[in-house]
Amino acid sequence: MNQFKPMLFSCLRGYSKEQFLKDLVAGVIVAIIALPLSIALALASGVGPEEGLYTAIAAGFLISFLGGSTVQISGPTAAFATIVAGIVVENGMSGLALATLMAGVILIIMGLCRFGNLIKFIPYTITTGFTAGIAVTILIGQLKDFFGLTYAEGLAPVETMEKLEAVIVSFGTINLYAVLVGVVCLAILILWPKVSARIPGSLIAVLVGIAMVQVLNLPVNTIGDLYEVSNQLPTPHLPDFSFHLVAKLAPDAFTIAILAAIESLLSCVVADGMTNTKHRSNTELMAQGMGNIGSALLGGIPATGAIARTAANIKSGGKTPVSGMVHAVVLLLILVVLMPYASLIPMPTIAAILFQVAYNMCQWRPFVHLVRTAPRSDVMVLVLSFALTVIFDLVVAIEVGLLLACLLFMKRMSDETEVRGWIHADDGEDDDRLMPVPDGVRVYEITGPLFFGAAGRIAEISVKQSTKCLILRMGGVPAVDATAMNALESLQERCAQRDIHLIFSHVGEQPMRTMIRAGFVDKLGLDHFCAHLDTALAMAQRIMAKEQASV
Repeated sequence: MNQFKPMLFSCLRGYSKEQFLKDLVAGVIVAIIALPLSIALALASGVGPEEGLYTAIAAGFLISFLGGSTVQISGPTAAFATIVAGIVVENGMSGLALATLMAGVILIIMGLCRFGNLIKFIPYTITTGFTAGIAVTILIGQLKDFFGLTYAEGLAPVETMEKLEAVIVSFGTINLYAVLVGVVCLAILILWPKVSARIPGSLIAVLVGIAMVQVLNLPVNTIGDLYEVSNQLPTPHLPDFSFHLVAKLAPDAFTIAILAAIESLLSCVVADGMTNTKHRSNTELMAQGMGNIGSALLGGIPATGAIARTAANIKSGGKTPVSGMVHAVVLLLILVVLMPYASLIPMPTIAAILFQVAYNMCQWRPFVHLVRTAPRSDVMVLVLSFALTVIFDLVVAIEVGLLLACLLFMKRMSDETEVRGWIHADDGEDDDRLMPVPDGVRVYEITGPLFFGAAGRIAEISVKQSTKCLILRMGGVPAVDATAMNALESLQERCAQRDIHLIFSHVGEQPMRTMIRAGFVDKLGLDHFCAHLDTALAMAQRIMAKEQASV
């Protein structure tokens, strides 16, 4: 049951004052990093700045407390921005809360069903494709604020391509002061890590952006100009519920759950490599579920493990989940004390921070490497997942990407399945290497998995008029499914109609279990399943000799 035990309880054994001080410092540093990111990601998701902090506080605390990683830091991430924005536009905050709550329940079920190790079966091409697509959608969504554009009255684009079109149409309204603030903040984000690795560049960019706008009295929109900023603590509330709304939001909830699972477990794997530890994947999934439920009930947005914040936690000395809990508590104090000052943050500064987030998550180097080196079918899945994310949305991209990847996988597996008849000396071949096969016996060798995509190959088996025994050598068949089993039964019936004896050799463990469950072994007789080909050939000779003697 250790895989369902929160890592915090294991870490508290032998926990020392010295480690608490390290976790305390790490938690404060991560909170400072998370503050501008949480606000920026909330705005990119189409909600207010305080919702980002609600998420980092509620989900961050619960996931650290219940999670399966020693150092995971959770909160709002860029992966959810586009899908959250779409849900808010169509169904409002109540609809988002319900979708997030449903996603939390799905994550808990995934953990209970021990799906933690199954997430790795989602193809790398799909995750790379939609991650790059999300980065592009975030970038496009921030062009308006970075350039200080003013949309025409009534123009309120929702989809990514609509936003791009609106930016092009409205580019004549560019605000050069906004561009100046955005460029300065972006330069700070890029260059500051060379100055100091301890103080986050995003915090410096925020302070410089505020100073530029307030001191120079620049006509640039701030958060307070566009949003109502509150330092009130969230009050728990249940979202509006109806079966119609649940059915409508189910695809979005599954997408949120899958994204949360992928992002959090990927972050755990990265953290394991940095700390030489091993996370509990199923515990982490259940904690992510509880964290998202908590976030939904407190007015937050979807949350998952954040790789950058987790890495910062490790580098700052955090070694137990206490640092993640401290990070949430510090953000709570900031919400109560400093949140009104968030209204002073310029929108171009937020855009610059999100530009950097988009760049860090776009994975353009792995993307280009895959395009250059991967098989064409994989490149097709990669590019299609990317394009669908940008042009449509993440739900469509994941659905189509997974479907296409599965179809291509089945095609590859079916191509690996081969049914090859042995060449007989009387077929005109003169080769000393040919194994002698008695007259009246045909031998076919099957290699590769026999599943529904390759079951039709069994129909390629043919026999001569003089054939009395058909031997199928299946040493190269790792698995047989129900469709292939049905094809084998049809072959046996055709053989029985022509008085041909069907004999198997080298049948593996899984195919044999399938044949036993299907009653095929009882129908054919256990003696017709031989461990070696020599045994099968000897059996065929005995059968033919017995039939000749009875004539």
